[in-house]
Amino acid sequence: MELRPDGRQSETALAIQRGVCRLLRQAGFAVLPEFTLGSGRRADVIALNPAGLIWIVEIKSSLADFRCDMKWPEYRDYCDRLFFAIPGDLDPEIMPADTGLIIADMFGAEVIRVDRTSAVGGDPESARFDILNRGRQSIAVDLKQDGGAEVVLRL
Repeated sequence: MELRPDGRQSETALAIQRGVCRLLRQAGFAVLPEFTLGSGRRADVIALNPAGLIWIVEIKSSLADFRCDMKWPEYRDYCDRLFFAIPGDLDPEIMPADTGLIIADMFGAEVIRVDRTSAVGGDPESARFDILNRGRQSIAVDLKQDGGAEVVLRL
C-alpha cells in the first residue's frame, strides 16, 4: 500500500511512517496511519494486534519537531503502548524514557524500547473498551425457561 501525503508530513516523516507500518504489519497488527482519536487529536499511526492491544506511534522527524509538539501525553488515554518513532540520525536520548522507541526509515523499523506505563485495560470508561465493544449487542437468556436453550443454539 502506497501512503499518500496529505501535506502535513515531511519526506522524513513519511519514510518513518512507511517503515513503522511495515514493522507493525509484519508483527500481525492492523495499522491505520493518520487516525483521528475521540479527543480530536490525530495519531500518526495507530495499530491493533490480534490480542486487542492498541499501540500509538508518534513520529518525530527532527529535534525541532519533537520540541514544538507536546500533545503526545494525551495519547496515553487511547492506547496500551505509546511509542515514538524517529530516524536513525536523531539522538534517541532526547525521547521521553517512559515511552517506547522505534528507529525507522522507509525500508523498515526496529523496536528499541517498549512502553510499559500505558495500559488502557478493561475499564468501561476507557477508549479501548469503547473501541472493542462498539456495536456489540447482548441479550439475557434464562436457560431454565422453555425455548431458552434454543435461543442460545441459534446464536
